[in-house]
Amino acid sequence: MKIKINKTENQANLFAGFLLSFMFAFTFCTVEQAQADEIKFQFKSPSFSGIGTSAHYLTIEQQEFSRKQQLQADLRALEEQRKRDEENSVISRFTKNLESRIFAQISRQIVEQLFGENPETSGSFTLFDNIISWSSDGTYITLTIFNTLDGTTTEIIVPIGDFGFIG
Repeated sequence: MKIKINKTENQANLFAGFLLSFMFAFTFCTVEQAQADEIKFQFKSPSFSGIGTSAHYLTIEQQEFSRKQQLQADLRALEEQRKRDEENSVISRFTKNLESRIFAQISRQIVEQLFGENPETSGSFTLFDNIISWSSDGTYITLTIFNTLDGTTTEIIVPIGDFGFIG
């Protein structure tokens, strides 16, 4: 049995062989020698490997410290907010307003007694734990505040001639 190969098949086989040889030579010339190394397992956490452990521990310590500081700041902020809410409550505002009006009325009465149509030369009253007394000698008004709880005395001397309106 004779196999007959025609010319076109022979040329195709020749071209395929040439192409295969060219690709093999091109690959051989361009590819460098492959290198390999031993595969080594290492832990990434410094707690296990020991590499950078002190920096790792310092980072953890800093995070814990920062978190404690933040918690304390949050608690202080909550306490301050509670105090502000308490001070701005309706009852608190009413109490402050009432106290202010009472003190204004007491002040008005003292001024009336000192400088009114019939001024008095002395007087006193009790406010909470304090005895407040005043006296006037015509030149000065002496205001004395005596605290009955701790026994301290505060004295204020005001010259009368400096009071008045220019007009």
